Amino acid sequence: MRIFNIKNFLISGAMASLMVSCAVGKKYTRTDLQVPESYKESVQVTGDTVVLPWKTFFKDPKLIGLIDKALARNNEVNIALKNIEQLDLIYKQAKLSLMPTVDFSAGANRSWASKNSLNGSLNEQFLGTKYIDDFNATLRLSWEIDIWGKAKMQKESAAAEYFAQKENLNAIKSRIVVQVAQAYYNLIGLDEQLKIAEQNIELSNSTLTMMKLQFTAGQINSLAVQQSEAQKKTAELLIPLAKQNISIQENALSILCGEYPTKIEREGNLKGMIPENKLSEGLPAQLLSRRPDLKVAEYNVISLNAKTGLAKAAMYPSISLSPQIGVNSNKFNSWFDIPGSITKAIAANLVAPVFQKKQLKTTYKTALIEQEKAAINFRQAVMTAVAEVSDAMAKSKGSSERLLLLDQRTAILDKGINDALKLYKSGMATYLEVITAQNNKLQNDLEMINVSLERLNADVELYRALGGGAE
Repeated sequence: MRIFNIKNFLISGAMASLMVSCAVGKKYTRTDLQVPESYKESVQVTGDTVVLPWKTFFKDPKLIGLIDKALARNNEVNIALKNIEQLDLIYKQAKLSLMPTVDFSAGANRSWASKNSLNGSLNEQFLGTKYIDDFNATLRLSWEIDIWGKAKMQKESAAAEYFAQKENLNAIKSRIVVQVAQAYYNLIGLDEQLKIAEQNIELSNSTLTMMKLQFTAGQINSLAVQQSEAQKKTAELLIPLAKQNISIQENALSILCGEYPTKIEREGNLKGMIPENKLSEGLPAQLLSRRPDLKVAEYNVISLNAKTGLAKAAMYPSISLSPQIGVNSNKFNSWFDIPGSITKAIAANLVAPVFQKKQLKTTYKTALIEQEKAAINFRQAVMTAVAEVSDAMAKSKGSSERLLLLDQRTAILDKGINDALKLYKSGMATYLEVITAQNNKLQNDLEMINVSLERLNADVELYRALGGGAE
C-alpha cells in the first residue's frame, strides 16, 4: 500500500470518529418510577435526616462508642473497602483502555544457510562467512481509532461500578449502625427483664413468707402455699433465660464490632434511649438522593446501559493503525548507525465481524435484557424503600400509642398489687387474687419492655429508611 493511500485511510478514519463517535451507545435516562407524592403512613415529625448524623441521633455515649468501633473494625466494612480499591484500579485502567499502546523489542539472530542454497553461496561470496547476522530494535505503536465511542462507554461502566461500590459501602455502614443500635437496645431490654424477674421473686418471697405463717396458724390450706411457690418459680425461670440471651447478644454485638466475644459495657434504660431528635419524613422522591441502596441500584442500570452499548459496538468494524520505527543491521558495529540503519513501517487494519453464528447479536440482546432487568430491580428497590418508610412510621406510631396504654395499665396494676395484699391480710381477698395480681404485673412489665424495644427499633429503622446512616 502506498503512503498516500494510508494517509487517506487515516484521515477518513479520523473524520468517521468525529462524525459517529458515541452514536452506538444510548445516553442513560432514568425511567419514570411513578413515585407517590406522600407515604401511606405519616407521623408528626420535625428536623431533617440529611443534617442529622447518627452521632446526633443517638444519645448514649457507650452506644456511640460501639458504633464508632463497628464502623472502623467490622470485617464486612473492611472487605467493602478492599472492593473499592479494586474498582478504583479498574476505573483508572478503563480511562486508558483505547489509548495507543507502545511496544519495544530488540534481538540478535545468527543463521547458517545451506551450502547448496542460493543464500549460502551468496553469503560466502559477498560476506566471506558461512552465516548471516541480523541485529534488530523496533519501537511499535498500536492504536485503535475510537469510532463508536467505546472508550467513553467503558469509562461510564467502570465509573458507575466504582461509585456503586462506594454507595454499597455506605449502605453496609448504615445497616451496621442499625444492627449495633438494635443489639445494644436488646441488651438493655434483657437487663431490664432480669431486673423485673428479680423484683418479682422478691415480691413472691414476701407473699410466700406471709402465706406460710398463715398456713402454720391454720388460716389457709397447703394449696395457697403451693400456688405462691409456683408463682415464684415462674419468675425464677426468667433468670437463666435472660442470662443466656444476654451472653448470646453480647457475642453477636462483639462480632459486629470486629472483636472476639467479650463483655459489653452499657448503662441506662429503654425509656431513656428513645431519641429526642425527631425525623423529617420529607417526600418519597427524596429517597433517591438519600438512600445508598437506591443509588447502588441506579448505578447498576447506568453500568449495564454502557455495557449494552459496548456489546452493540462489537458488531461494527474497528480500525487500527500500527506505525513502527527501528534500526536493523547485519553487523553489530553498524546496528545503531543513524540514519543508515533506520527502518520504518506503517500498517492500517480494518476488522469487521462477518460470520459469527449470531454470537455478537445474541450477546447484545443478552446485555439489553440484563439492562432491562436492572431497571426493573431499581424500580422494585424504590417501591421497597417507600414501603419501608411507611412500615417504620406505622410501627413507631403504633408502639407509641401502646406505650401510653401500658403506662396507664402499669399504674392500675401497681395499685392492684398493693390493694390485693392489704385486702388479703384483712381477709377480704383470696390468695388467688393476690397471685393473679402479681402475675398480671409481671406480664405487663415484660410487655412494656417488648413494646419499648419495638418503639426504639422502629425509630432506628425509620432513620435508616429515610436515608440516615453512617455519616
